[in-house]
Amino acid sequence: MSQRYSKQEKLKSKKLIDQLFVEGKSVKAYPLRMVYLEAPLPYPDLDIQIGVSVSKRNHKLAVTRNRIKRLMREAYRTQKNLIDTKGTTFAVLVIYTSREIASQEEVSQAIRKLIKRFNDAITTSTP
Repeated sequence: MSQRYSKQEKLKSKKLIDQLFVEGKSVKAYPLRMVYLEAPLPYPDLDIQIGVSVSKRNHKLAVTRNRIKRLMREAYRTQKNLIDTKGTTFAVLVIYTSREIASQEEVSQAIRKLIKRFNDAITTSTP
């Protein structure tokens, strides 16, 4: 599996993001929360599309928000091979919930926990 985080893997569809918040399920691993939804994706060779988000309420400066988003994307990129979707397609949004800026190691550990909880959640919900 490629270690790249390609343009096709990025969740950008406004309709799909809105649907995520209405119908999606979530798992948490402080300081992150993952909202996911089983949905058809526009690219047939992809299993998952992921987006990252940092609240403007908690982090006023764009520089800080962008730094946290870079940390989250890098942590996902290096650990996305741990995700097991079992052939179904998912739209995922990872939201940073803390008011403090976490280190790269903390974000990586949180992403690892999120992926484990996500894998557990989809295996128990899928018959």
